[in-house]
Amino acid sequence: MKKKGLAALAVFVFTAVLLSGCGKSNGNLIKVQLNEVAHSIFYAPQYAAIELGYFKDEGLDVTLVNGLGADKTMTAVLSGDADIGFMGPEATVYVYNEGKEDYVVNFAQLTQRAGNFLVTKDKNETFTWDNVKGKTVVGGRAGGRQGIM
Repeated sequence: MKKKGLAALAVFVFTAVLLSGCGKSNGNLIKVQLNEVAHSIFYAPQYAAIELGYFKDEGLDVTLVNGLGADKTMTAVLSGDADIGFMGPEATVYVYNEGKEDYVVNFAQLTQRAGNFLVTKDKNETFTWDNVKGKTVVGGRAGGRQGIM
């Protein structure tokens, strides 16, 4: 787990450095507005890097904003309110399929495991995936994916 977290942090720092030209300089630091789809334990390396000053050590002043959903995060990136948006690929596909000339490109994988949990109001100690067949499964946040199994 520790190696995966460090690897995710390394990927993010490398990506942020590559995109450092996206922001405006503030003294010696380059400002980067980062809009995340939701707060998640899976982004812990990013939170640690911000709090421990790793980005500042690399010349970046990262401002983290919670976008409250992929649709709002995508809007922030397209409008220029965010330099980087952390979200799943579905929002990118929706914008591209609308025929927009100014669409974003997914370029990195931040997590290696989906942070999804299946919950129900009914107690079921003998759960199997057969219990889900024919049921409606609803995404848990605005802008997230919804599906029917």
